[in-house]
Amino acid sequence: MNSEDTLVPMYVARQPIMNDASRVFGYELLYRDRADATTAGDAGDRATARVLTDAILSLGLETLTSNKPAFVNFTRQLILSDAASLLPASSLVIEIQHDTTVDEEIVEACKRLRAGGYSLTLDNFVEGGETEPLLPLVQFVKVNVMALSTERVAAIARRLTPKQQLIATRVESAEAHEAAKGAGCRLFQGFYYCAPAMRQTAVISGRQLAYLNLIAALHAPEVNIGDLEEIIKRDVSLTYRTLRSVNSAAFGGGREITSIRQALVLLGIDQIRRWATVWALAGSGSASAPEAMSLALMRARSCEVAGTALAGPEMGGTMFLTGLCSLLDVILNRPLESILSEVNFPADVKDALLGKPTLGRKILDAVIAYERADWDLASETAASIGLDEDVLIKSYREALPWIHTLSRASA
Repeated sequence: MNSEDTLVPMYVARQPIMNDASRVFGYELLYRDRADATTAGDAGDRATARVLTDAILSLGLETLTSNKPAFVNFTRQLILSDAASLLPASSLVIEIQHDTTVDEEIVEACKRLRAGGYSLTLDNFVEGGETEPLLPLVQFVKVNVMALSTERVAAIARRLTPKQQLIATRVESAEAHEAAKGAGCRLFQGFYYCAPAMRQTAVISGRQLAYLNLIAALHAPEVNIGDLEEIIKRDVSLTYRTLRSVNSAAFGGGREITSIRQALVLLGIDQIRRWATVWALAGSGSASAPEAMSLALMRARSCEVAGTALAGPEMGGTMFLTGLCSLLDVILNRPLESILSEVNFPADVKDALLGKPTLGRKILDAVIAYERADWDLASETAASIGLDEDVLIKSYREALPWIHTLSRASA
């Protein structure tokens, strides 16, 4: 590794792999070594090596994948090396790229990995493809359901043993999900799982509207400590969960905080408002979209870090709310325009959420492009508003441990 490698930040994002109950089974780690590199050839070796060392070992696998299996692409060279030994076999799923040259050397390396307890996945598998000889050795097989017919997917599924699982990738719609499930897929990956499935005529329930109005009140510009205390104390569950958050290991200083007033005095309005907003949104949603809530939290923290770096703390606070509410349509299963018409959110937050070309919208767009591993679009969008690319990478990396701590506090 040369000096340039140590200075250039690592792009790392994650995409959930869901089971049929819409729960996260694991995360694929998506990465790129630098803005002008791809993950092919030597660049792919370097990128995977850095995601194993820089990202996983520095952030911690527990933080990066929330204790779920990490699916990581390995090049041929890394399969032949002992790179997998950097991580415990129980936490790592090695993805074998579809164009990997399979020979006796690779077969023996895969057998050694299996003997060591590692799970293997064939990525972008097609019958008759380069990696077909490895099919008996793997636990997972990924198929691109946008590229293969349902019949071809079903034919692959029939070849698997009961201990092997078929993963559908590029699932973009409910119809694609159902077709993949019918063809034999048991795990699923794609943007569909954080996309809205709305009933256009549905109304927001009284409970949901109460929580959304609470969020709006928390972010009123004239709110003071007394107002904030009263707003939070109206809801017993909100009070409890907010105090759990501020007393967690990441925020506590050895002194237990026992009241909202005490928390406000010690930690300030902005931090308490943040936790209360998070738990109010969690209370407004249903249990059917847990990953959408997790992603909303990622966006909230990423947007806050980016907004603060670009325009100061006030913008950071606005962007926290914008990122958090960017998946309201998914969480509440309602059209976004309908939700925002009934809640008195700040005008700049509404404008950004509705797609108006504001600074806030540009920040949100950059964060969304990053989370989807569209690195070029993320870089271009950040550059268009003067947001340093390193800050965008930092914002995502700071969000991961933040939501991990939050999930522990809510347990």
